[in-house]
Parts: sequence; structure tokens; C-alpha cells
Amino acid sequence: MKDEHALPSLNALRAFEAAARLRSVSVAADELHVTHGAVSRQLRALEEELGVVLFERDGRGIRPTAAGRRLQEAASGAFSQLRDCVAALRRGQRNDTFVLGCPGSVLARWMIPRLQQLQRDLPGLTLHLAAQDGDFAPRLAGMDAVPYTHLT
Repeated sequence: MKDEHALPSLNALRAFEAAARLRSVSVAADELHVTHGAVSRQLRALEEELGVVLFERDGRGIRPTAAGRRLQEAASGAFSQLRDCVAALRRGQRNDTFVLGCPGSVLARWMIPRLQQLQRDLPGLTLHLAAQDGDFAPRLAGMDAVPYTHLT
């Protein structure tokens, strides 16, 4: 008999959380950089281990059952806390450097001319400017802030 407090596989929980949030096994697979079959196997294994059905078909997608919604809420909260903790640890490793990403034209025309004043106003700030044109994906690029109009 399994210990009722033992956690299922972390990979299975990640696959479940992504599939529940995105309402699609294929889209979850893309996000996790694995195959559709790998996500499906993880979901099946998780359902078998827990002894409950977590999803039902919804047209071309999937929808969490009542049990699935309950697990989704817990998994989303746990993964969110983990992401926040990891981000804080990474920021600490950068010696509290603040990474600002924005298009090169904004850096050249607006930010760089104001750098001296910013350094006078915030002498403890270590600022790293990252020029990037196009859409920003702040989590992927390791940036602390990007222009609102450029968020994906």
C-alpha cells in the first residue's frame, strides 16, 4: 500500500499542470519541449497512481474534472511558489543586478541620456540594459522588466 502523503512524479505533475492550464496535451507538450505522447503517458500514470480521472474530452481539447480542478489549483500554486523562489535565488546570484530589456531605439534615445541622473538618484542600483527588438518573453530572457507594450 502506498503512503498517501507520498507525492507523484514531479514530471507527471508538471505535465498535468501545463495540460490543465492550457487545456491541451499538444500545447502542453510544446511548452514543456516534449512529445504529445510523453505528456499523455505522464497524465495516464498520474491518473492511475491517484486512482481518479483528471480530464475529460472537450471538443478538440481537454477539461479538468472536479478532481482535476482541485489538483490544478494546488499544482499551479506550488509551481508558482517554486518559480518565484528560483527567480529570487537567481537575482541574488546576479548581485542584485536589475536587467531592463527594451528596444535599442528606446535605449539610445531615452534611457542612455538619463543614465547619469538615474545613477545619482539610485547609487546602489546595478543596472544591466538589454537591447532587444521584437516581442519580449521576460521569463525566458532573464529580464526583470520590459516595456509593457512589448510583452508577449
